[in-house]
Amino acid sequence: MHFPHAARHPGVSRVTLLTEGTYPHSHGGVSVWCDQLVTGMPDIAFDVTAVTGTGREPVVWDVPAHVGRIVSVPMWGPAPEGRAPRGHHLARLAESYERFVTALLDPRAEDGFGPALYALARAAEDGRLSPFLRGDRAIGILTALWNRPGLAVREARPNLQDAVTATTLLEHALRPLAAPLPEGGVAHAVSGGVAVLPGLAALDRHGVPLLLTEHGVYLRERYLGYRTAPYRWPVKALVLGFFRLLAEETYRRAALITPGNRYNRLWEERGGAAPDAIRTVYNGVDPAAFPPAGPEPADPVLSWAGRVDPIKDLETLIRAFALVRARVPAARLRLFGGTPRGGEAYRDRCQALAAELGHADAVTFEGRVEDIKDAYAAGNVVMLSSISEGFPFTLIEAMSCGRVTVSTDVGGVREAVGDTGLVVPPRDPAAMAAAALELLADAERRRTMGEAARLRVIEQFTLRQTIDTFRSIYLELAVSGGRSTPAAAEERAPAMAGGSPVRSAAG
Repeated sequence: MHFPHAARHPGVSRVTLLTEGTYPHSHGGVSVWCDQLVTGMPDIAFDVTAVTGTGREPVVWDVPAHVGRIVSVPMWGPAPEGRAPRGHHLARLAESYERFVTALLDPRAEDGFGPALYALARAAEDGRLSPFLRGDRAIGILTALWNRPGLAVREARPNLQDAVTATTLLEHALRPLAAPLPEGGVAHAVSGGVAVLPGLAALDRHGVPLLLTEHGVYLRERYLGYRTAPYRWPVKALVLGFFRLLAEETYRRAALITPGNRYNRLWEERGGAAPDAIRTVYNGVDPAAFPPAGPEPADPVLSWAGRVDPIKDLETLIRAFALVRARVPAARLRLFGGTPRGGEAYRDRCQALAAELGHADAVTFEGRVEDIKDAYAAGNVVMLSSISEGFPFTLIEAMSCGRVTVSTDVGGVREAVGDTGLVVPPRDPAAMAAAALELLADAERRRTMGEAARLRVIEQFTLRQTIDTFRSIYLELAVSGGRSTPAAAEERAPAMAGGSPVRSAAG
């Protein structure tokens, strides 16, 4: 898909956005952020390499004219075209893959991950990697390796089915290496994980500076997701080893890392990022686009907006609402937001929970709303129940609308809210219910805190600040060839007890 180019910014030839499951093929917080970034800089030419599900996802954003090439990289669609390697090509690729898998399984061999990854990237560029990973040779290499004496995974007695499953998951995860690589400008990955793969390959192949923006912590979310994944432990160990080493390689090699909050610094620094290569850039909103929401609803309403997804932990929110309604029988819970393809079972589970608790009549899933401001205006209190977040748009948008919030203490939530809302532990329905009841009982407090929330957004979290910061970063990296200059001293994140979060979270 091609669009005409706008005049380029002097010194910035091109920015290639690297996305996964977001812009321009879906809605949601990170997609909103990408759209804001692109539309806010009409003087800079953008390309997009988007990791998608099947490759059949439509472009759902009105893409501006200065966006050039949009490449969709399907993770679960048809396999990439290519030929299985033979002869010396097969021998070299098998040797590289053995080093790669050894790094995932043996802590003593982790230094081999980067060189092996870039060798696989060259094979992907030639169309050989995916056919190789779908063949028997790759499965045989893994089977032989994880039965070596001395490896922890051997104690779980991995079998042939485990090897087939793990190899298949790796083949899909590595597909972005076959995407066309940016050859100049700046590669900007808007999340960690597989979206970064073309950026790392472009850095290794062409010296293209890599900028990483993490909203949530991709690795932490993989740990959370794989807890309940339907795989045996040897498969989980291998795949999570891949995501951990990929995160560490990205943190080490990115020219600059711009987390959306200071919480992420803990993971990035412990994952190998140099502290002076990390620069916090908060998400921003346009206060004029999110004006005060006006009168509250007559009956007590808790509202929520977002993507219906397990990471949002709507089950805790529904359980908290049941406790609220026991005290305030007129209360309602209104949930606004779409359900991504594949998430229907989770939505059904949440609806079943509401019915089981006896509140199906008061809990409504209202789908995507035409104007998100209506979702915030619908509640006396806006709720956020996630178990993982970066710096959530729904939170600062609700704050800009002058609504008081109750949020879980994850990611950058506390940094966003300050003292203008209530923050509670995640997965704690009783604490969430108590905070909601406290605010529902005091209209004057809601009004005062809502006004303070809007003022906080205007003072600290405007879209203009975000756009200007990234424009200067693009220019800095393009001019310096990827050597970022240390930012002004930031308040350092507190030390984390208990060792490296990158290594320990799998437990």
